Amino acid sequence: MRRRSQTSVDDTPVPADDPKPQGKGRPTPKRRDAEGRRRQPVSAPKDRKEAYRQMRAKQAAERDRARKGMLAGDERYLPARDKGPARKFARDWVDSRRLPSQYFLPFSLLILLATWIPWPIQVRGLILGYVITIGWPVMMIGVVATSLYVAWKVKKLGAEKLPNESMRGVGFYAAMRALQIRKLRFPPPTVAPGGKPVPPKK
Repeated sequence: MRRRSQTSVDDTPVPADDPKPQGKGRPTPKRRDAEGRRRQPVSAPKDRKEAYRQMRAKQAAERDRARKGMLAGDERYLPARDKGPARKFARDWVDSRRLPSQYFLPFSLLILLATWIPWPIQVRGLILGYVITIGWPVMMIGVVATSLYVAWKVKKLGAEKLPNESMRGVGFYAAMRALQIRKLRFPPPTVAPGGKPVPPKK
């Protein structure tokens, strides 16, 4: 009796119209993985001129970011002399007040402009006489007195509010800021006279 030849199931050909779906054998890749593979690596500069151009563009972007950070009062971009809670407290205390010393520079500029005007000799002598004998002494006394008061007050209040912070140099820092015209102060004021926050610039 002739034995039948046994054919393995694996050797049986599969018809083309077999309705059984065939799997891919691997999971469908995620969209972010597929996009990541499609991304091309950053090409290196072709020559030194291109490399220099890219370096200048990167430096310009970093300077612009640092400038915006400083104007916003971001601690990361401030100079070392302006960093720290104690300096921030000193700036806010000075900026929240109208102090006599902040008018010293405008007063000096006004007097300088007045001397350039071609006044009659008698009027010119009268103006200069009042300025020298009254104006300047009063202004200088006001500046010195205000500076001493600001330095003392800021150090005293700062030590109370920030007991763990060093107050070294904070009084002098506050006094020098009080001498500056408000619009020219740096970092720019974040509080208005009276203590209200300055609205952000649009």
